[in-house]
Amino acid sequence: MKIVKLVGAVIAAVVLVVVIVLAVGIPSGMMTSAIQARVERATGYRIEIDGTTRIALWPTFHVTLNDVTLDRHAGTGDAERIEIAQARVEMPFGSLLTGKLVVTGLALEKPVAYLPLLRERTATKTASANNDAAPTSASDAAQIRIDRITINDGALVFANPRDKVEDRIEAINATAAIGADRQLTINATARSGTHALKLDLRAARPGDAAARRNVPVELTFEAPSLLAGTLTAKADVRITDAMVRINGGTGTLGGKPFTGWASVDLASKPLVKLDLDIQELAIGKPAQAATQVSATSWSDAPFDLRGLNYVDADVRISAAHLAYGDLQIAPLAFGATLDRGTLTAKVENLGAYEGLANGTLTLDASGATPRLALQGDLAGIRALPLLSGLADFDRLEGKLQAKFTVQSSGNNARAMMSNLEGTAFLDFRDGKIRGINIAQMIRSLTAGTLNGWQSDEVQATDLSQLSASFRIAQGKAETGDLTLIGPLVRMRGTGTVDLGGKALALRVEPKLVMSLEGQGSTADPVGLGIPVMIQGPWAAPQIYPDMAGILDNPDAAYARLRELGQGLFGTDTKTGKSLGETLGGMIRQGLGGSQPQPRSAPDRQDVPDDSDGASAINGILKQLFGR
Repeated sequence: MKIVKLVGAVIAAVVLVVVIVLAVGIPSGMMTSAIQARVERATGYRIEIDGTTRIALWPTFHVTLNDVTLDRHAGTGDAERIEIAQARVEMPFGSLLTGKLVVTGLALEKPVAYLPLLRERTATKTASANNDAAPTSASDAAQIRIDRITINDGALVFANPRDKVEDRIEAINATAAIGADRQLTINATARSGTHALKLDLRAARPGDAAARRNVPVELTFEAPSLLAGTLTAKADVRITDAMVRINGGTGTLGGKPFTGWASVDLASKPLVKLDLDIQELAIGKPAQAATQVSATSWSDAPFDLRGLNYVDADVRISAAHLAYGDLQIAPLAFGATLDRGTLTAKVENLGAYEGLANGTLTLDASGATPRLALQGDLAGIRALPLLSGLADFDRLEGKLQAKFTVQSSGNNARAMMSNLEGTAFLDFRDGKIRGINIAQMIRSLTAGTLNGWQSDEVQATDLSQLSASFRIAQGKAETGDLTLIGPLVRMRGTGTVDLGGKALALRVEPKLVMSLEGQGSTADPVGLGIPVMIQGPWAAPQIYPDMAGILDNPDAAYARLRELGQGLFGTDTKTGKSLGETLGGMIRQGLGGSQPQPRSAPDRQDVPDDSDGASAINGILKQLFGR
């Protein structure tokens, strides 16, 4: 509503100046105090003209004012100011004689409006108390009819000098006209930062709005980098003083229908209330987001959440489907409130990737350092698309169960992750770790230290369960019950995940199970005989057996490991044989022979077909060695 009043004030002020100029003559230098008082009484704005004023009779009668400034409440926190490089008013000369002024064209060149951003809502004042009366209430402007308004290269500047905050909407080019059908048509383009904006609007003639109160409005809005599609809407709009009410709203976003209502109180700090039900909501993910996160460190780019302090809101949104970049949610129902810089949002039974999510988010941006509190409960969610969409992590498949309660503070992503506190429990079921064969990695540890995960896109490690609980302090998540259970692998471990530094410090005990069963298998695991350390950045950690001197003198350490007779993974405690011997026996049994065949007879034709035992062994070998 402030913008509506602002435009009205500018129009009234400029036209009144023209009328006064024509009535008393062209003033020289600054406007006289009498003219200033008259304009301020009608519009609430003090006016100054620092440039020249010209009248022309050809080709149309028009008056041109240069370097016009209007301001209100100067020197206060809610000060408003409008600067206009040039204002040109065109009107039929005959309208001056009849007293019923008709402005056929009002052109504003490079107008810049400075609007205050307020942190606190103030008590609503009456129009007579604060000189906010609409221009049409002034006797000087009551009979003015304006057919066309043009704005060239305008700007809106929203600022709070105390907080050193300034946001701009620039390159505003707009035309407002009343056609023969008595309909107001507005066409406008603008730019907000890197985002291009376009608005087309049709409404009943403003003069009719006061009588009918509800004004039918149709609009089309485009912002390609913000919305995945064009927004079209129809609604009944009622404007009362500083309150705008939008009822019976219907429309489409990207071709998907929606309904809802809204209200905006612009008496001081804006208060927005919105209830929206939409079939599909698609929000474009910022292009720079992908470059701000690297595999080794979080971004140091500062958060800019100060805008949350300058608007209050109460929002309810439901959507059959929500897309944010690669993140897909269906259905969505959430409520959010924004009050004095604190955002509180709650979701219940949110559908995400075949599972459900419940949670509450509180984000406090009222202080110098943003504070975050997050509580969530996830059940049965497909991990791969969720992690891919949120963190571009595509290595883990399975059904995810999770519970977490965390809080943090920080001015950037690195600080927020480094200050994280709370608890979390994660449980992945019936999936696999893509690109990594853990059994083969463990076998490789008998020969040397591994640098990185030795990933191979062709291979994978099936898992029945991967779970851990964490206590998080100062960005470090500590666990004592890391567990991995798979058809061929068992692993338990303890250690710390450095969330702020993206690093691992884990001590695990991997073991091989001679069974293709997962959970519930009764097969005894056989292990490397020595714990394994996983240390370093989580994108490519160093993996090695936890032996004294393993890093100082690796050759001697690995020789000692072989001398211990542990073989590939150790000795079977039941049979006393090494794993190699056990595998050999199983292979011979699976092939139907009691002795190994001599290597000189590769063309032997009497080897029986694969039996069930051979198929099982082949499966084990394929899991172990990736072939």
